[in-house]
Amino acid sequence: MTKLHSGFFIGLLLLATNVLAQQLNQPIPFDPQTKVGKLPNGLTYYIRKNAEPKNRAHLMLAVKVGAIQEEDPENGLAHFTEHMAFNGTKSFPKNELVSFLQSNGIKFGDDLNAFTNQEQTVYFLPVPTDSMKVFLRAFDILEDWSHDLTMDETEINKERGVILEELRGGKGASQRMRDEYFPVIMNGSKWGKRNVIGTEEILKNFKPETIRNFYKTWYQPQNQAIIAVGDFDVAQVEKIIQEKFGAIPAATSPKPLGEFPIPANSDTKVAIVTDKEQPYTIVQILTRLPELKEKTFADTREKIKRSLFNQMIGSRLRELTQRADPPFQNGFSSTSSFVGTYDAYVSGVVAKTGGIEKGLKAVLDENARVAKFGFTATELERAKQNFGSDVERRLKEKDKTSSQTLAMEYMYDFVGDETSMGIDSYARFVKAELPGITLEEVNALPKTLLTKENRAVIVMAPEKEKATLPTQAQLLAWIDYTPENLTAYVDEVVSKSLLTSLPKAGKITAEKSLPEINATELTLSNGVKVVLKPTDFKNDEILFTGYSFGGTALYDDFNTARFTNNLVSQGGVADFSSTQLRKYLTGKVVNVSTFINETAEGLSGSFAPKDAETAFQLMHARLTLPRKDEAVIQGFLTNLKDEFEQNQATPNPQNVFRDTLTAVMGGYHPRRMPVKPSDVDKINVQKAYQIYRERFANASDFTYFFVGNFKVEELKPLLEKYLGSLPSQKKKEAYTDLHIRPLQGQVSKSVFRGIEQKASAQFIYSGALPYTPENTINLTAIKEILNIKLVEEIREKESGVYFIGASASAFKLPEPRYTLAISYGTSPGRVEELATKTLELLEHLKTTGPSQTDVDKFKMESKRQLELQLKDNQYWMNHLVTSHQYGQSPQEILQQMKRIDQVSKESVQSLAKKVLGSNCVKALLLPESKQ
Repeated sequence: MTKLHSGFFIGLLLLATNVLAQQLNQPIPFDPQTKVGKLPNGLTYYIRKNAEPKNRAHLMLAVKVGAIQEEDPENGLAHFTEHMAFNGTKSFPKNELVSFLQSNGIKFGDDLNAFTNQEQTVYFLPVPTDSMKVFLRAFDILEDWSHDLTMDETEINKERGVILEELRGGKGASQRMRDEYFPVIMNGSKWGKRNVIGTEEILKNFKPETIRNFYKTWYQPQNQAIIAVGDFDVAQVEKIIQEKFGAIPAATSPKPLGEFPIPANSDTKVAIVTDKEQPYTIVQILTRLPELKEKTFADTREKIKRSLFNQMIGSRLRELTQRADPPFQNGFSSTSSFVGTYDAYVSGVVAKTGGIEKGLKAVLDENARVAKFGFTATELERAKQNFGSDVERRLKEKDKTSSQTLAMEYMYDFVGDETSMGIDSYARFVKAELPGITLEEVNALPKTLLTKENRAVIVMAPEKEKATLPTQAQLLAWIDYTPENLTAYVDEVVSKSLLTSLPKAGKITAEKSLPEINATELTLSNGVKVVLKPTDFKNDEILFTGYSFGGTALYDDFNTARFTNNLVSQGGVADFSSTQLRKYLTGKVVNVSTFINETAEGLSGSFAPKDAETAFQLMHARLTLPRKDEAVIQGFLTNLKDEFEQNQATPNPQNVFRDTLTAVMGGYHPRRMPVKPSDVDKINVQKAYQIYRERFANASDFTYFFVGNFKVEELKPLLEKYLGSLPSQKKKEAYTDLHIRPLQGQVSKSVFRGIEQKASAQFIYSGALPYTPENTINLTAIKEILNIKLVEEIREKESGVYFIGASASAFKLPEPRYTLAISYGTSPGRVEELATKTLELLEHLKTTGPSQTDVDKFKMESKRQLELQLKDNQYWMNHLVTSHQYGQSPQEILQQMKRIDQVSKESVQSLAKKVLGSNCVKALLLPESKQ
């Protein structure tokens, strides 16, 4: 009888396994909420109704064409074609497309944009749907992009300069080293010959007919998809697509996209490259794997297994940095997509000075440990909890998922030839399959991941260390060595509580309603102030910030004070090390961090509503129970000093430029000077813990802000228990003015760093300015109008830059002031010429004022942006905190639309005359050869 039952159950198990295998091997059905179709000419379309954000749509043209389709004389032309989409189409000659969209509230660069890589070119067009005229016009733009670019010779020649400047701007240590090692890891294939941006010779000299032929050959319906996600009627949009794009003729003799295999290699390919401007050594071991496409449920299950593997190996490597003498600055191992039909398993280190072998072997030891002993059951359980929690959160936010996020998902499906099942189906699949993924399955992965086949090793190091780098033979010996005395990983499982005893709760002593902004202000018995703003912008998000004036400004030992927060946070909280705390928070959506900046200290982070109590417990623990771990602190300081030493020995030109500007804008105050390695030796650990405790000792000086999906009444008990119980000294600290100000007058500063022939320029205006809503909005208008004019004049007309832009800020503390900065990169030979033209633009704004067209563009863009911001938790958080710090009414935000309407040519010009004055820092970064 026992045998009969055993056989019966075994038979059922085998039957279930067979049925499951059949189900797993079935193709994934596409998300039923998405309309997917294909026109007779071969063009694919994806349409999805989604009202997040309301009255908006995210449109895309995805083209399965990138740099890999280029022939040698066309190198860079896929990317060049992308640029030409904004420089003349059938319906919008020259730059009219950008101007039209700007006049309807769509910003060039922020909203309207595109990208090209080796395998695809994708155009983004977010548009309003409450204006049918603009919405329909957007499809005209997509249609033009798909087959009707004008490719005017004059515009092509103008754009050469822009792209040459983009090429110039990308030059540096990373690019130079990549040019050396990429052909090696691509094993002589075409992938190693395509860098997307192209070469200077081709960009300068290709004939216009060459790019026209490239466009005509590849921009064909069968290679394209229209993606439309937004707040609209699906049937109407499908009809628009069918009418507009269905009329495009099918390709008569379409050129195949092609296959571009990387030749297999049984020997390990090695590339050891150095550069004068590379500050530290990076070693990567890359193993090519067949691409895992998600076409069946079995593929999805395999991807989940890989994700669990990545999470667990990453956690182990992170633990190694918690030692007194960490073996590396950073260690990593994971699987990911690579290029074409390949994935890759990549392991490596950012090495400490002189520590290449030690660091690399530490990472390899962990991989070998996993291969030999596997992961533990408790590690897998935690990884599953974290994975499941992430999926659960995505499911909860499904009706708050942005149209852009969904559109990007469909774009990747189209280009990668995969299938999106949608979050509902995916969550059901994960719920069914995740528990059944066994430890044996995950522990079997190293057999396919840790192979010597199709392997490459890359070393990227400072040139000054060239003589001490390993040879190819040494490197190969290191990566193939067999670790001795390898033992199984011991997982320290955490079962204790975060707080051993619950604090005695305080009480709410006062409550004030702010109905205009749907907020509530509370006062707790220990003096803590709390501002609560419940929202429905996200279903599973609550943001918080708590602050008190004070900060490092109060301490003469500035060196210790500025490192205090980072140092103390390394040790964990209460009885939990940082590693134990991460394990304790498994499956929870909780992020709680302290900060101590120059003028304030506090807490910030986020949590899911279901994890609110854990979040409040962690807040309480962070503030009252900092943990001191001597070994972790020693490791932190060791790595910190090594990092500063590496950067000092091989300073990055841009970092030197940034540090110089910081010093100048701070009047060369000691607190604005760059950190030196010797500063780490001067850190007083005991003093750091004293500073930390002092900064958080007085709860009555703090105000907390909560924004997100909560009910005020449900949050009150947690506020009373965990914030109301914090120690209080019943005193207030004010903002400390250190009297750090920019140098006055006209200041010129030139920095000569870098071997590339490229230059950077910054003009920074600053001075006193009353902090009023009118000044703030008009300063923003100046910035945005300058951004429009700088692109039109310096980028498009002069072809002198790839990036140029203005930034501005107004602030009330320590005194009402402003800064307005303009920055760009160009060739050393044109930096002064373009500086003159830039200053002429500023002078024109002062003497003549902006055009009404540009003012209208600013107002439309600002209104459209504000509509979105008012539905964003982070925007409200920033507003509430700033209003409180500046002693202003938070209700002022309700006047913002009116403030925008009040901006005029006259108001902009009037403020421009004040802010574009005599206090200006002109800073240039020039190559060393120009000194």
